[in-house]
Amino acid sequence: MPLMPAFIAPMRFSDPEAALAQVRTIYAQQIQHLREAMLRFVAGETLPGRVRACYPFVRIHTDTVVPQAVLENSGLSYGFVAGVGRYETTLTRPDLYGNYYLEQFRLLRQNHGVELEVGTSNEPIPIHFSFAENDHIEGNVPPARRLMMRDLFDLPNLEGMDDGIANGTWLRRPGESQPLSLFTASRVDYSLHRLRHYTGSSPDWTQNYVLFTNYQFYIDEFVRLGHEEMARPDSEYAAFVEPGNVVTRRRGLDAEADDALGAPPARLPQMPAYHLVREGHGGITMVNIGVGPANAKTITDHVAVLRPHAWLMLGHCAGLRNSQQLGDYVLAHGYVREDHVLDEELPLWVPVPALAEIQLALEQAVADVTGFRGADLKRIMRTGTVASTDNRNWELLPGNEPQRRFSQSRAVALDMESATIAANGFRFRVPYGTLLCVSDKPLHGEIKLPGMANTFYRERVDQHLRIGMRAIELLRSQGSTRLHSRKLRSFDEVAFQ
Repeated sequence: MPLMPAFIAPMRFSDPEAALAQVRTIYAQQIQHLREAMLRFVAGETLPGRVRACYPFVRIHTDTVVPQAVLENSGLSYGFVAGVGRYETTLTRPDLYGNYYLEQFRLLRQNHGVELEVGTSNEPIPIHFSFAENDHIEGNVPPARRLMMRDLFDLPNLEGMDDGIANGTWLRRPGESQPLSLFTASRVDYSLHRLRHYTGSSPDWTQNYVLFTNYQFYIDEFVRLGHEEMARPDSEYAAFVEPGNVVTRRRGLDAEADDALGAPPARLPQMPAYHLVREGHGGITMVNIGVGPANAKTITDHVAVLRPHAWLMLGHCAGLRNSQQLGDYVLAHGYVREDHVLDEELPLWVPVPALAEIQLALEQAVADVTGFRGADLKRIMRTGTVASTDNRNWELLPGNEPQRRFSQSRAVALDMESATIAANGFRFRVPYGTLLCVSDKPLHGEIKLPGMANTFYRERVDQHLRIGMRAIELLRSQGSTRLHSRKLRSFDEVAFQ
């Protein structure tokens, strides 16, 4: 029999804030149980048996569907379940997700009028996911004793973390509740820990608007702009955070207690993240994903659990049309997916549509930053299909086979990441968009040469980044509810945003 904390029986709540308070109580009790046991284990004590703690859950029962008038008046694509029945999900990190959970609870109460049942689930909390941000307890355990952990604690179980709900392949077993969320609590925790590893900063810093890039030049410029903002006492941003959780507060703001814990890493992580922090996580996170669709899938698989309001790809591409010039922009309105990394999760026959709100914001941002309007704007920006490939040297394939396919698809640009980021946005219901800059034209003899490339990067990176940041300003000013489009929702959609 596992050693567990005192059982907290399920309770029903009409008040969403009371329901959230109960989630906090259960989670704190379960995590404290694991941490205390782990400290005893590290100290060399013999534990009386297997130690277990479980995530809290929230559950609703509904006998009616949401009236059409309610759906039309709310204007939201989430906040309600698809039909009658029992729905539930496990929850984690209420310190991080508290506001998010509260919104979902309020919408369920508003749209269904049902009570919110909160209790302790049967889903174990893996011991690794109980550690606090700066805890490295297991590093103090000798290798032989570390092997004993699997006999005493629950470790991450990948069988319970798959993306069947998001992929639309999840099948309900007899007597099982239907899901309220795309992700179980352990799947969320798994990604939060992966984000620390890949980005070099705490996921708690990640903002609701995310820029991805495939070049360090953009990051260098973002860092410069971030520090400029911190020097302005009237900036709308409160802090700038770099890898290692190095925090720079806005001029006039005092440092906070945890700021002293940050330190620059000895070397940059694989996909470093930088955060321009705004109240309510309304700022901008920028991640250098490096080169290739595998990286693009990896990082978006994990950022998705934070439920951002939008993510945008800013990067360089090969221009495929003779009429394009180096430095021209490409606004993607469709994608040819030859990246192959998402073929199992999202079949190629699934279209990845352009999202009007994102497209309009990006086009307006290009106009605002460059000063071009109307026909002049069309001279420097082309809207069209972007092809993404996993073969960086596609030009060297015999027979011009890729060129023929790209021509048939009417593609105007080629890169390695954009289709992946858009497809994963579609898959995880995160609004997405792509604005690329033409850096070479391999089909027309204009390849990157060191001198040309350096001049090009200096001239275009600042403008391109400012366009991306301006697009986020426009999206934020419209309100997040307009972004979460119904076109991203499936037939039997989960209730949580």
